[in-house]
Amino acid sequence: MATSATSLQLLASPMARLGHKSRSGFALTSMRLQQRKAGMQVRCMAEEPQQEQSPVSSTSPTVPPPPKPTPPPTPKVSTKFEDVLAFSGPAPERINGRLAMVGFVAALGAELAKGDDVMGQLMNGGLPWFLGTTVIFSIASLIPLFQGVSVQSKSKGFMTSDAELWNGRFAMLGLVALVFTEYVKGGALV
Repeated sequence: MATSATSLQLLASPMARLGHKSRSGFALTSMRLQQRKAGMQVRCMAEEPQQEQSPVSSTSPTVPPPPKPTPPPTPKVSTKFEDVLAFSGPAPERINGRLAMVGFVAALGAELAKGDDVMGQLMNGGLPWFLGTTVIFSIASLIPLFQGVSVQSKSKGFMTSDAELWNGRFAMLGLVALVFTEYVKGGALV
């Protein structure tokens, strides 16, 4: 076994490939290498295959199956103010995304109804509505987070927490694009 493994190594080694073209030269080179690696041993430790157990007779008592392992406990959600409102916390992007979704739809709706651009809507009595909506949505978003309820635990089916994040991101981009386009154009989009 050791000889065959060593000879395979010799065939694969660059020295054997660059060896002499004649068989005697190759044999001489391989013998020198074998003498140099004579102290090397190759061991094969194969496991024996497990034997199949014969079916247990009906007279012996049956062993109950092992109990199912309990699932690992879910990590506790932090309810500290600085953790909830941290830059990478659960609240800031969700609240901004929810406000952007409402703001984008409201801005387009008011623009279609009255023909005012976003800045005109804010100056013509829209600022108190904006501030009121911001306070209500922020409080409504923060209350469950301070009670330890995670957003992912309430997402099922089509309305997932990831879908809400992506919709909020697109609404934020859409609202900025709407204001920028109206600024460049000099008036309402519609």
